[in-house]
Amino acid sequence: MKKTKRFFLNGQEFVSDKIINLRNIIHYFNYNSSLLVLEYNHFIYPKENWDNIFINDKDKIEIVTIVGGG
Repeated sequence: MKKTKRFFLNGQEFVSDKIINLRNIIHYFNYNSSLLVLEYNHFIYPKENWDNIFINDKDKIEIVTIVGGG
């Protein structure tokens, strides 16, 4: 039996019964990984760690995209 977990991405609640990591989240929601900062449970993690951090129940993820301009 798969365990369902709830997580929050930019304040919006999502539910999954799959094993997913931070890189999966980035790809699923079609973010450009070179133009963002990712905060996971109040800590900012470098891109090198995204494959090794797996989503758990009640985790909070904030993604801030970098926009250029003048």
